[in-house]
Amino acid sequence: MKFVITFHAQQRMDRYGINPEQIKLVIQRGSKVPQTDGFLATYTHLSVAYKIQGDTYIIKTVMVNR
Repeated sequence: MKFVITFHAQQRMDRYGINPEQIKLVIQRGSKVPQTDGFLATYTHLSVAYKIQGDTYIIKTVMVNR
């Protein structure tokens, strides 16, 4: 699994102390909902918006569910 993390997503990860392994776990194990341009995966208290281009996952944003 290859990731490209957008600047916005990296800012959110830094803000909330989320690491790339957590992102990978959310995408692998989370429930996925299709969106206009990609998917939204939710697992435990995290959600990740991403899209797939070839074998690359482009992480658009990361959210903490409260």
